[in-house]
Amino acid sequence: MENPYRTMDFAYMESEWWAFKKLYDDGLIYEDYRSMHICPRCETTLSQGEVAEGYRDVKDISVTVKFKIKNPKEHDLPENTYLLAWTTTPWTLPGNVALAVGRGISYDLLLGEENLILSSQQRAKLGLFYEGPEITPAGKNLKGKDLIGLEYEPLFDYYSKDASLKNHANGWKVYAGDFVTTETGTGIVHIAPAFGEDDMSLSKKEHLPFVQHVGIDGVFRPEMNDFAGMQVKPIDDPQATDVQIIKYLAHNGLLFSKEKIEHSYPHCWRCDTPLLNYATSSWFVAVEKIKDKLMKTAENIEWSPAHIKAGRFGEWLKGARDWSISRQRFWANTIPVWRCEACKADRVFGSALELEKVSGKKVTDLHKDFVDDVTFACECGGLMKRVPDVLDTWFDSGSVPFAILHYPKENKATFKNRVPADFIAEAQDQCRAWFYYQHVLMGALFGKEAFKHCIVTGIVLAEDGKKMSKKLNNYPDPMDIVDTYGADALRLYMLSSPVVQAENMSFTESGVDEVAKKNIGRLGNVLAFYKLYEDPIRSSASSNGAGGTLRSSKSEHVLDRWILARVAALIGETTDGYEKYQLDRAVRPLALFIDDLSVWYLRRSRERVKNGDADSKAALATLRYVLHTLSRIIAPSMPFLAEHIFQEVREDEDEESVHLASWPEMPKLDFDASAVLAVMLFARNFVTMALMQRSEAGIKVRQPLARLTIKHSGPEIPFWKEVVPLIADEINVKEVVLDNSAGDASTVSLDIALTSELKEEGFVRDFVREVQEARKNAGLNPHDMARLTILGTPSTLKVIKKYANVIQSATKTKEISFSALVSEGHEVGDYTFKFTLEKI
Repeated sequence: MENPYRTMDFAYMESEWWAFKKLYDDGLIYEDYRSMHICPRCETTLSQGEVAEGYRDVKDISVTVKFKIKNPKEHDLPENTYLLAWTTTPWTLPGNVALAVGRGISYDLLLGEENLILSSQQRAKLGLFYEGPEITPAGKNLKGKDLIGLEYEPLFDYYSKDASLKNHANGWKVYAGDFVTTETGTGIVHIAPAFGEDDMSLSKKEHLPFVQHVGIDGVFRPEMNDFAGMQVKPIDDPQATDVQIIKYLAHNGLLFSKEKIEHSYPHCWRCDTPLLNYATSSWFVAVEKIKDKLMKTAENIEWSPAHIKAGRFGEWLKGARDWSISRQRFWANTIPVWRCEACKADRVFGSALELEKVSGKKVTDLHKDFVDDVTFACECGGLMKRVPDVLDTWFDSGSVPFAILHYPKENKATFKNRVPADFIAEAQDQCRAWFYYQHVLMGALFGKEAFKHCIVTGIVLAEDGKKMSKKLNNYPDPMDIVDTYGADALRLYMLSSPVVQAENMSFTESGVDEVAKKNIGRLGNVLAFYKLYEDPIRSSASSNGAGGTLRSSKSEHVLDRWILARVAALIGETTDGYEKYQLDRAVRPLALFIDDLSVWYLRRSRERVKNGDADSKAALATLRYVLHTLSRIIAPSMPFLAEHIFQEVREDEDEESVHLASWPEMPKLDFDASAVLAVMLFARNFVTMALMQRSEAGIKVRQPLARLTIKHSGPEIPFWKEVVPLIADEINVKEVVLDNSAGDASTVSLDIALTSELKEEGFVRDFVREVQEARKNAGLNPHDMARLTILGTPSTLKVIKKYANVIQSATKTKEISFSALVSEGHEVGDYTFKFTLEKI
């Protein structure tokens, strides 16, 4: 590619700096400390869209843990009373600083050796049936509001014994949380602010102590004496550390129960490491501030398939959250924020020139290894250094509409003409990724959508329905497919599949093979037939080397008119599909047309073409017109074959390449196209019914029959006289009779009685076929004349002599000599013969 855009180029990166600064100045970028998903292996945060890509079902361990209440009598509760809380992440329990209940939720106090408190709704699910009576204060059911303020003993003392911990006095108590439900667990939620969004929100509201016992690398910190240095979610055994935590709880009498569960858990889309919900600082784009604007501009986008608009994309946009755009990586675009080490003031830059003016250093590269060395003095006298984070890769991708043009430093006029883009296409997962991030940035920066039309594709899976994987090696090498079947076959297979309608498809090599044979192969055969019989005389009108038969759409033969009408219909169908961005609708009609062209038109025209008369020239001129038009229609879906066909049939006034030619316009036909299409469909239906009768009677098609009677009581059939010879020839009957005295149903009746004369004609057809096969094997072309020597029994020679003229004409034989058969020969029915063939 001569002018590719690359997100690592200086100009592209500088446009992103401009975008960041504009968003910052507009109040749409901020820094905050939040709980987000991180990959401990990559040691970086992931965006909402990245997390959504990596969910998979895994087996895990959930635990119900006992939290012992301090001073229960002060709250009219018996000694040895425990609050039961449930979690699917045992590794977060050392970071617990509070428990949350629902104010209006009903809770039961169950008496036993240990007194237990949990939600009334979950009591039966946990199998808690005590013999003794329930005890509740004042004879009333406990409500969540009655539990608020209870203190409990920490499960672990690694942090609770540190009285200097900020907000220590507020820790290890029960608080109200509006996020608490009774659908799962015990109705009591374990709160670890460093590892959950709701937890963090409650922590900020109630000023809870913040305990982060795990580093961003996913390893327990040194102060975790019993567990220090352990990975919380080892990729090779994600449950290993949870098991150790559970053993500790059980040993200390704090474990109520455990169970194996299967649930959906997020993994890193890059390295498959289990993600952690982890509180860290990040820079955000305030998407929720502009969500209404984004919803409004999204109405201007047309989607294929249409349901994506309100469905996958619309729902994702409706639930959009503020976008975390900072990452802890090295090779990415840098966040253009410099912070004073002394007063902590920030300064944001929108271009390299702005940074040069302040720092006095020439800025030629915006990557970390260069700009991190650029420092300057703050107004307070402190040193300003760049914040270490880099931008999310989706910020790169989302900046495509303007950054590829180095906007606004260059190409302002070009940018205005190119945005929104006319068309974009990608897989369905990009509804919450590339499509979405472009839409966010274009809406935030320019108040408009990024594109007008979008094609959403499904995912191409392996033949077994699983995701294609290099590790599993469950798919063929794409280049092997191309080398074997051709790029056009692969392209057409994909374009005509459900994958272009956002449905997943299982790729099969046999599917590509079928497309190659039924489409590429057939079209190749049609072209080869045309080239074989085109006028060998070169004319000045075709001095480029193509045949002298000039294309035409003016034939009066019903077959030519029918294929011209089919071409017109094909143009209409494909044009409509492409204009609506529905690729399968545009491509699928091609297979039907190619079948009609090859199986019906060409087969029914073969004898016409071979005759070499005016009708033959009309057929060749029509076929050349059809191939020329078809080459343009298939150019988007079969570009290589389209070019090959175009070059074989182009004329001097044509463009140099099919890909420089215009899309074909609807031809103006001088006949009733709909009537021709209808009568041919009518005729072919009768042919199908008659051939079925032949098959049921066990009579091969090469055997002539006397009569086919078609019973039809409808209105007069236009072009009927023109199609009767086609029907007769296809069915191989002497006569076609139309009986319009029948009832409403259209039926056919085939006379299957065989006279001696019909048997003779059947033998002659078989004989001609064998001679034609011999000509082909001998390498003779249709213009080559041959000499035929036939040996046969007396009865066989009698029949062959009787039809000698027919045989000579059909087989391009100039001389025939006859001899008696004295040895074994080839038997066809009652006839025995052998022959030799030589070119003259």
